[in-house]
Amino acid sequence: MIHLFQPQTGDEELAAVSEVFADKWLGHGPRTKAFEAEFAEHVGVEPEHMIFLNSGTAGLFLALECLGLGEGDEVVLPSLSFLAAANAILATGARPVFCDVDPRTLNATAAHIEAALTDRTKAVIVLHYGGYPGDIEAVAALCRDRGVPLVEDAACSPGSRIDGRTVGSFGDLAMWSFDAMKVLVTGDGGMLYVRDAELAARARRLAYHGLVQASGIGHAKVSHRWWELDVPEIGRRVIGNDMTAAIGRVQLRRLPEFLAARRRIVELYDRELAGTPGVLTPPPLPGGHESTYYFYWVQFEQDELRDIIASELLAADIYTTFRYAPLHKVAAYGHDGRVLPSSDHAAVRTLCLPLHPGLSDDDVRTVAATLRKAVAAHGGE
Repeated sequence: MIHLFQPQTGDEELAAVSEVFADKWLGHGPRTKAFEAEFAEHVGVEPEHMIFLNSGTAGLFLALECLGLGEGDEVVLPSLSFLAAANAILATGARPVFCDVDPRTLNATAAHIEAALTDRTKAVIVLHYGGYPGDIEAVAALCRDRGVPLVEDAACSPGSRIDGRTVGSFGDLAMWSFDAMKVLVTGDGGMLYVRDAELAARARRLAYHGLVQASGIGHAKVSHRWWELDVPEIGRRVIGNDMTAAIGRVQLRRLPEFLAARRRIVELYDRELAGTPGVLTPPPLPGGHESTYYFYWVQFEQDELRDIIASELLAADIYTTFRYAPLHKVAAYGHDGRVLPSSDHAAVRTLCLPLHPGLSDDDVRTVAATLRKAVAAHGGE
């Protein structure tokens, strides 16, 4: 099977975990702090604003909790988003308001978001589709002008930049995911960035039960009875740990290697699929934009063709998918029959092909040749 995603881990990661075992401290500790500092340096922010968590989803939930959302509030986000974003909104009591996306990049533009804003909008979440930065500069400017906090869902974008500035640093809060299928993996994990220093400190407390001072090995003793509790507000336990942080630190050092491999695969797909009748490949990046290249998606000019091609690729041991299903059509998120033309269009015509550094050139050529053959057999034009 040629897999859609596949983590790239090896001896370096094993050695890092072995060191954690040897030190006999697997929980939240010095390696967690070091990973936060190194990732903050990668993004270009101060380390106290970066919090390593047990998942990217926890980062989204924590970000929206920090914004103090509640009943009657609205949060605008693109319909083509992972369901965790909508779940995080509903968990606060607020309502998700879905906007459309660009039909080719599948990113929401500032115009799409502006059209969905109301006087009840209390936050905007923007996704960088497949690692492509999108219209984030204009979106951030719009949110600043309207006084609306911007949360960047940069789950798939640890290496995406615009003119050297890292995606995730444009908004007020941002989340990256490090689950087993992402570009940078820790098994499970995520990173939360909070621009405001006071809010960042609160997020860190909420990530560990709401405690002002945690006790235990490696923590300063704030009194002669350091085990006593100071819990000004209730939190939960969503912190990362030294074992996953140790893997993350190695993966962060290897990130340039991963990105170069992904870029090479994307360029080969572009060459192999160029001119295929009835098939569109991802649009070129604007000047100054750098992508993590998490997704490689093709779009078919015939609605019914995508599902047929996906089935034939699967029969040939090539796994594909479509990310992400349009949330505005999900009953749990308040589906009311609204039409978002580009999102609806993409949902029936877009297919994500295998993309990870473990793919060989022969794998990529096999995927492309199988796709071309299937399209030709079914009258793609």
